[in-house]
Amino acid sequence: MSTERFQNRYRIASVRAQWHNYDGGIFFVTICTQNREQYFGKIIDGIIILSAIGNYVEEQLHKVTVHYPYAEIPLWVIMPNHVHAIIKIDGNKIPYKRRDISCRAAARHGSTKQTYQNNIDNHAKKHTLDNKTITEQYQKISTMQGWLSVVVGGLKSAVSRFAHQNNIPFKWQTRFHDHIIRNWNEIKYISQYIENNVIKWEFDKFHTI
Repeated sequence: MSTERFQNRYRIASVRAQWHNYDGGIFFVTICTQNREQYFGKIIDGIIILSAIGNYVEEQLHKVTVHYPYAEIPLWVIMPNHVHAIIKIDGNKIPYKRRDISCRAAARHGSTKQTYQNNIDNHAKKHTLDNKTITEQYQKISTMQGWLSVVVGGLKSAVSRFAHQNNIPFKWQTRFHDHIIRNWNEIKYISQYIENNVIKWEFDKFHTI
């Protein structure tokens, strides 16, 4: 697997040295369609043939930094009924820092409170730090997840609007899943998973007929 490009289009090297320093965050995100309906296209002979709405999703993924300068999506894959993406949130570029941004954005766009709590619990098990440091890190994680919710919510809204304007039946699943990427090995593993997702479609847990 190349750590520089995926299909000569998507760079992932930029996240290597910044995998997670709590001034921002790098997340593995999965966004599904409602009832796992195959709105985005079909996989034929190991190749994804995107539908009109699938092509629009790809266009929006390419443009994410234009709409959200603090966000970057160096790697993604569009599957028939879901999207996997590595999303980097740059804490130095977010418009402002608000402790409640994650709660408000999560309520508006569907990122679960339980996901955030699980991330906190997992982090606490792996790190022995003083209470002040842990509290500060949790607040930064919460803030980054809030801005992540804004990005994902904006993407979902744009795609839903496109479908409505073009009379295309379409609905997203209400929530999305996010996982904090904590080291370079995780980035490599997740990148390999994304690269192989299409050819392993029949064995995918989201596979439907």
